[in-house]
Amino acid sequence: MYRSLLKPLFFLIAPERAHFLVMFLFRLAGYIPGAKVLFRALYQTEDVRLERKAFGLTFPNPVGLAAGFDKDGRYYRHMARLGFGFLELGTVTPRPQPGNPRPRLFRLPADEALLNRMGFNNEGVEALVRRLRTRNTGKVIIGGNIGKNKTTPNEEAVGDYTFCFEQLYPHVDYFVVNVSSPNTPNLRDLQEKEPLTKLLAQLQELNRQKPTPKPILLKIAPDLTEGQLDDIIEIVEQTQIAGVIATNTTVSREGLRTSASQVEKLGAGGISGKPVGQRSTEVIRYLSKASQGKWTIIGVGGIHSAEDALEKLAAGATLVQVYTGLIYEGPRLIRHIHRALLNQS
Repeated sequence: MYRSLLKPLFFLIAPERAHFLVMFLFRLAGYIPGAKVLFRALYQTEDVRLERKAFGLTFPNPVGLAAGFDKDGRYYRHMARLGFGFLELGTVTPRPQPGNPRPRLFRLPADEALLNRMGFNNEGVEALVRRLRTRNTGKVIIGGNIGKNKTTPNEEAVGDYTFCFEQLYPHVDYFVVNVSSPNTPNLRDLQEKEPLTKLLAQLQELNRQKPTPKPILLKIAPDLTEGQLDDIIEIVEQTQIAGVIATNTTVSREGLRTSASQVEKLGAGGISGKPVGQRSTEVIRYLSKASQGKWTIIGVGGIHSAEDALEKLAAGATLVQVYTGLIYEGPRLIRHIHRALLNQS
């Protein structure tokens, strides 16, 4: 029903507005008598064979919601009904910020992709903390994706990340350090070896001081060279963080079906969805082989089918995340992945 009826209607509306409309209707549906039973029947798959253990946590299943969908934690209780094993909230920054001017989110239907330059729009970490104080998601794991404010110079970025870490520590199960968004000026410079090592080492130092340290992962761009990936491997091993999320959106425009003139007209931004799928898998495979599988990789980028998810898991990912595929395929995508995994077991 989603692909044939709902998606064509939602795609008539500007993407960012459609997102808020869909989530409003979804929240409204939750108040219908018997909604929980209906969502469980339609979307959830409870089977011990789907459980995965990673960085000391037990995930009810390996399919998660990628960061960016629920930046401020407004919808996480509702999204948990769709059968996700984990939900990653954010990216959040210390102070609220509006992000880039609208329009800043665009569909590329010919490519089953999105182009975004959102710019870390969020209400600030304290707003997310307020919503998480009463969290109740059952077994579903919650991750916190943290970043820096646009006005914070890179030289002072450590302060932004450590502030978010301290604020969110009591409320999330793991952390993700986002230095790979292409939509905050100069942010990707923090992926360079020296500043990234300093940032992760500082966060780990804070983490070790806690009674129960929590897993910290690094989200990387798909546009890194092989040499840069080797640096990432060295940094992960040196700082002993829990793993890597591969990958964020791409700034590449190669191989798109959408005309070059149309893409150019849309302007700057990162592309997600099918165009990034192959590169994401290549990065996962490289990291897994080069690291000899010593740490966890979460695969994200271009998962629009169960086969796409299985491909990333076969390449070396322990867990996967979806976002753009959810928009193009609908919420049944999660259950399709679950069934494919059970057929393999």
